[in-house]
Amino acid sequence: MDVMFLVLVFFIYSIFDMTVHKGLRVDLPNASGRIEQGEKIIITILPDDSMQFNGMPLAKDEIVERVRELRRLKMELPILISGDRKSSLGVGIELLSDLKAVGAGKIAFQVKGEKDPLR
Repeated sequence: MDVMFLVLVFFIYSIFDMTVHKGLRVDLPNASGRIEQGEKIIITILPDDSMQFNGMPLAKDEIVERVRELRRLKMELPILISGDRKSSLGVGIELLSDLKAVGAGKIAFQVKGEKDPLR
């Protein structure tokens, strides 16, 4: 029985490693940051200020409601906001505020990497 359980766990982890994560091309701002590891929620703000929740187009209110439901189910996944450089700053700040209001704790903005200050 133990061997079957280990084989099952092995195949489950293998499936997660084989999946291809296709993302949108987003022109991220330059800034210093660290790499988030593990499972996370990715909210993308496109140049036209429309949003996507893990690749699915949704309105801001629908995204906030999904995060509220996940919190209600005790799923404390970190949230990564991937905002295009051409999107409005106000949209990102409003989203951040609404997510904080529903109790989301770990929220970060995705960036490209450290900008060279000498250039």
